[in-house]
Amino acid sequence: MKLGLDIGSTTLKCVLLDDENALLFKSYERHFSKPLETLEVELDKVRAQFGDLENLHLALSGSAAMGFAETLGAPFIQEVFATKIAAESYLKSADIIIELGGEDAKILFLSGGLEVRMNGSCAGGTGAFIDQMSTLLDISPTEMNEIAKTHEKTYQIASRCGVFAKSDIQPLLNQGARKEDVSASIFKAVVNQTIAGLAQGRELKGNIVYLGGPLTFLTELRHSFDETLHTNGTCPENSLYYVALGAGILAEQEATVTLDSLISRVANHKNSGNYATLPPLFDSAQEYAEFEKRHAQATVATSENHEYDGKAFLGIDIGSTTVKMVALDEKQAILFSRYAPNGGSPIPLVKKFLEEFYDEFPHAHIAASASTGYGEEMTKQAFSLDFGIVETIAHFKAAKKFDPHVDFIIDIGGQDIKCFKIVDGAIDDIFLNEACSSGCGSFLQSFAAVLDYSLEDFAKLGLFAKSPVDLGSRCTVFMNSNVKQAQKDGATIEDISAGLSVSVVKNALYKVIRATTPSELGENIVVQGGTFLNDAVLRAFEKEIKRPVVRPVISGLMGAYGAALYAMDNMRPSKATTTLTGAELSAFSHTVRSVTCKLCTNHCSLTINNFGGNRKFVGGNRCERPISHGEEEKGSNLFAFKQTLLESYRQSTWPGKRGKIGIPLALNMYELLPFWNAFFKSLDFEIVVSPFSSHELYLKAQHTIPSDTVCYPAKLSHGHIQYLLDEGCTNIFYPCMTYNIDEHLGDNNYNCPVVAYYPEVIQANVPEVKDVTFIYDYIGIHRPKDFVGKMHEILNKYFDGISKNEVKTALDAAYEEHTLFLEKTRKKATEIVSNARAAHKPIIVIAGRPYHLDPEVNHGIDKLVIECGAALITEDSVSHLVASFKTNVLNQWTYHSRLYAAARYVTTQPDMNLVQLVSFGCGVDAITTDEVRSILRAGKKIYTQIKIDEITNLGAVKIRLRSLFAVLSERQ
Repeated sequence: MKLGLDIGSTTLKCVLLDDENALLFKSYERHFSKPLETLEVELDKVRAQFGDLENLHLALSGSAAMGFAETLGAPFIQEVFATKIAAESYLKSADIIIELGGEDAKILFLSGGLEVRMNGSCAGGTGAFIDQMSTLLDISPTEMNEIAKTHEKTYQIASRCGVFAKSDIQPLLNQGARKEDVSASIFKAVVNQTIAGLAQGRELKGNIVYLGGPLTFLTELRHSFDETLHTNGTCPENSLYYVALGAGILAEQEATVTLDSLISRVANHKNSGNYATLPPLFDSAQEYAEFEKRHAQATVATSENHEYDGKAFLGIDIGSTTVKMVALDEKQAILFSRYAPNGGSPIPLVKKFLEEFYDEFPHAHIAASASTGYGEEMTKQAFSLDFGIVETIAHFKAAKKFDPHVDFIIDIGGQDIKCFKIVDGAIDDIFLNEACSSGCGSFLQSFAAVLDYSLEDFAKLGLFAKSPVDLGSRCTVFMNSNVKQAQKDGATIEDISAGLSVSVVKNALYKVIRATTPSELGENIVVQGGTFLNDAVLRAFEKEIKRPVVRPVISGLMGAYGAALYAMDNMRPSKATTTLTGAELSAFSHTVRSVTCKLCTNHCSLTINNFGGNRKFVGGNRCERPISHGEEEKGSNLFAFKQTLLESYRQSTWPGKRGKIGIPLALNMYELLPFWNAFFKSLDFEIVVSPFSSHELYLKAQHTIPSDTVCYPAKLSHGHIQYLLDEGCTNIFYPCMTYNIDEHLGDNNYNCPVVAYYPEVIQANVPEVKDVTFIYDYIGIHRPKDFVGKMHEILNKYFDGISKNEVKTALDAAYEEHTLFLEKTRKKATEIVSNARAAHKPIIVIAGRPYHLDPEVNHGIDKLVIECGAALITEDSVSHLVASFKTNVLNQWTYHSRLYAAARYVTTQPDMNLVQLVSFGCGVDAITTDEVRSILRAGKKIYTQIKIDEITNLGAVKIRLRSLFAVLSERQ
């Protein structure tokens, strides 16, 4: 007989085959990080049913099996190869296999040339990801599957980073989204991650087979794959066991062993103890006692006077995973406080806390109230609170009470890290985790749950660990592998707990703050957030930066405490509070309904919360249109003006005698569309331009994207090309352009390499372009004199009868239209600035790339700026107002030269500030960022950068923008 073992990251699969490969025994068990013990149990089951098998062939596979293969004296089979062997035996008609495991995802192309794709350093979109999302929803994966069957809509949820997806999900839950819809959205996110991350340029078609635990047990996940791929895939019998089956089939090539000897080897296995360690957090109990005594000094006055009959000031902080509430008396002593997990439904908790306050302090009367955090606006509307305050300001206000000279604040919450540098008593710089939350509180919470501990107990275990495991700072989901490997090598739970606490600190310091030396943080550091209530994390932080810090005893309540202080400082003596009374709370109601907004092209999935009367909150909106009924200040938004101009070029169609030519509205075409539109119009072509991007357009061609790390705007190009193909364009124009038009702002005028040469990627990876005329030749509009002859030569390769004079006339029209477009834009910018100054509004210069005009790329950031009460213009509308100047870098990129010039101009304007947009995947942006920062700070301006991508945390973006305006207001 042949025994095949598949020891994966979360499960162990065991199969027994006869010499005809018939399946005699199978077992599938979760090993809960104890694979050795689980293996012994499974082998005992085999012996109980079949006795001691004396001529047993054995082979092992799976992500956790290599070490065990050595222990058992058996061969290790790479799992992809094992799957291929099993598929050849049991699935002879399969073309493609999609397999999802606990922490791995694979696509095997069996026909049309064998090829294998497998996830690398991230386990987003795998079984562990689904497990974590189900924990967040407080239901099992099976229950997720069942309720997803009744979903009504889906939301965009990130899955590239497992923990960070919570930053999409938690606000949805806080805003009242149905768990049915969120569950279906999670499955859709897994599908998109698998296809975008693994297909990478190869289309998924033919007979598709689904394997692995998630795809076996979760029918709605399979349905989501079917729906996205427009197929009807199959999940075969024994789909859980294909890796084990492949190992079993290959085992017959190996020498035989006895089952009893195998069990004996497993029972006698000794851990290697071979893992990297760190120094202990505390060397003795006395050292810990001194540590506790020092931090106990950062205290705040409290009151237990339940007969208090004066004014009370209320602060409520709706965090990503918790709800906090604080009530202060007139002397700023804490009367009442609460801290609890929100369970995805914060409104009932806030209502309960308010009722408890009214019951415990019947004679006190609320004079002012304020909310902050993720659920700030919804809570304010629900309970008619007086103020809403951005959380950075709330935390700063609280920190100053504990250290008036504070110059650095770090707050680690459930899913976010916020750090502020303080200069001259005002926030000068903000660091937020905008792309990953692997160093947050949920990082520890997830591991505590996996290892079957409460978070509090798990945290205490690490305090006196003798040899903390050095786990580094990796993706939260994928670090499971590190933890399991350490366990297998003999690490204790105490060592792992301490090691994870150190990892939280390293992530915060080196991934979010990106500090190189402790002096960068400042001299007077205050740490906040529930995560710092963990003494192990606090100790690791102090050891890492080699200096003591202040941790308030109310560390987890600092947001609510700061909001209460803000309410006290801003109380309006002549106006009574609007906060709901105890009587009004008894009649409180909360209903939720979901709709799709049709007021603009975003088509946001809205969650409308009604709280009785006229109080309601609309969640999920990227702009204020659902609230303002479409009325917005278009006159203050240059983004909106430029989008309208581009749309006019798209709509100006006519029947061209030379046929139809398609132009993708992607990357540099966001500024060159007027140029090429005029050019081909003059040549009498009918022009078809793809629309502004959308997530649906991205999904249309995501299977053709060959790189998971290229920037999102480049990925969107594939969808635009597919749109033109679907529209029947037999000619598509998308040229390679090494150079941009020379604007005389820098040392050269290069396009970014992705912008310059991405047409080559399209030609190589979108199969359908080979069936049409795809014009992706290299051209140079920066040299008008050479352009006529070169373009005439190119066009005559594809079309007959275009004369050089026609090309010359077309080129003149193109340059004229390009100039006209710039003039219209700059004239409108001048008008916006003039109107803003007349209305005493701040002016924000959004500095980025032409494609940041794309609503799918910018995620409605322009509307968030307008919502904050500012006017918005763009870098290209002011960059021409600055003469060429010397920079500290080789200034050779056109877009960067504009950024530098715009930053320089902003420093000369008292009412202007610059916000730099950066897309992930742009390899030269680090240089740009440093130079823009130095230019702005030399001119006494605040540096603000926002990173955007398809997985952007819009909550973090909004925090950064609102914080900027709050700081500007304070400085005024």
